[in-house]
Amino acid sequence: RTEVIDNTLNPDFVRKFVLDYYFEEKQNLRFDVLTGSHSTVFGAQDLLGQAFVALGEVIGSQRGRLERPLTGVPGKRCGTILLLAEELSNCRDIITMQLCANKLDKKDFFGKSDPFLVFYRSNEDGTFTICHKTEVVKNTLNPVWQPFTIPVRTLCNGDYDRTVKIDVYDWDRDGSHDFIGEFATSYRELSRAQRASRAGINTPCAHRCWKCKKKKYVNSGTVTLLSFSVESEFTFVDYIRGGTQLNFTVAIDFTASNGLPSQPTSLHYVSPYQLSAYALALKAVGEIIQDYDSDKLFPAYGFGAKVPPDGKISHQFPLNNNVENPSCAGIEGVLESYLQSLRTVQLYGPTNFAPIINQVAGTAAQVTDGSQYHVLLIITDGVISDMLQTKEAIVTASSLPMSIIIVGVGPAEFEAMEELDGDEVRLSSRGRYAERDIVQFVPFRDYVDDSGNQVLSMARLAKDVLAEIPEQLLSYMKTRDIKPR
Repeated sequence: RTEVIDNTLNPDFVRKFVLDYYFEEKQNLRFDVLTGSHSTVFGAQDLLGQAFVALGEVIGSQRGRLERPLTGVPGKRCGTILLLAEELSNCRDIITMQLCANKLDKKDFFGKSDPFLVFYRSNEDGTFTICHKTEVVKNTLNPVWQPFTIPVRTLCNGDYDRTVKIDVYDWDRDGSHDFIGEFATSYRELSRAQRASRAGINTPCAHRCWKCKKKKYVNSGTVTLLSFSVESEFTFVDYIRGGTQLNFTVAIDFTASNGLPSQPTSLHYVSPYQLSAYALALKAVGEIIQDYDSDKLFPAYGFGAKVPPDGKISHQFPLNNNVENPSCAGIEGVLESYLQSLRTVQLYGPTNFAPIINQVAGTAAQVTDGSQYHVLLIITDGVISDMLQTKEAIVTASSLPMSIIIVGVGPAEFEAMEELDGDEVRLSSRGRYAERDIVQFVPFRDYVDDSGNQVLSMARLAKDVLAEIPEQLLSYMKTRDIKPR
């Protein structure tokens, strides 16, 4: 609830609302505009108008500004509401630092020490959590460690004065590393030290045991901060607000293994009571993606069917039967064209992915400046017939601004799909490795709600299949050094 602004028809509200934003979820918002009452109870006569929007629509609008007409009062023009979204900038900074040490204690009987550093951030309950380890520098008491990068949120969770503890160890092959010393610092202390003296700051490394055992103990060596720099990390929202458009393409499996669409056992069966698995997957993903596409026009294709008029097998036929312009208006337009295609094409085979992946990749290759990013949704029921060509197509596409979502429907085993989803092992083809992981595969059956609640099933599916898209978009922008506009 905002503050009340008296006696105006053009209020500019000061109060801000902080919301958690999740790209992969549909976050519906409702705004009621009410007239001058300071009470906590409102009647219908107090309503000046209301607006319903998704948070994604506000984020996806130009510069994070969305204007909507107010409705809800019959026979009355209610004015407009202007919504502005801004991402909070806390904890978006990334630190790059380099340290060295001087005159560390010798721990090895033969040779010198093999030192490395372990960073811990303090928790609110007084405990410490490890957040970084440097590499080991072999056989030296004066190591220089490589520069490393760490997010501020990882080091201190955005609290510049939170204690950061650094331990120095001597590496041992058997894992029983010898403790050399420790010291405490903070983000603020490190940044001040670097500003005060670009030559570095010496921080003594005090051993926690030897202090009480040796009267003349001073320290176990010193650690020096050689460099410390901070830069802001760009986020998914930065790129969307800077004008990056998500272009959504759909590809639906029309192979015969789905069963005759007229039969209730078919995965394409159109029931008067509920949506098919194909339609559910399409709506679940599409209704979130469409908030980030300004024209709401989505190319939609089918594959694995014989298409009229000549009955040739096609692996990339437009669902709207318009080769020149395969785009459908909104997700409802895609659904309508999909249902129309079920009545006109003959389900056949095989299950080939490569043609549609190569087609979208060709479109993505035309604009690589970061203003366009493509998401291809493939919904399928079976095992891929052209696995080698599909792997080759994905490896090629991994250098382009695109992601691929594969939803498996039906009871089939989908082991081959897991190989395409490079979470565990990076995908390769003919000796070439994928530049990025761009594939997310999920079996739809894992998300079906036991009670038959289709809305819940769609929400679960969308959350999982879209969760990786922001990170995949950022990885493309980072590898190309593309900054938000």
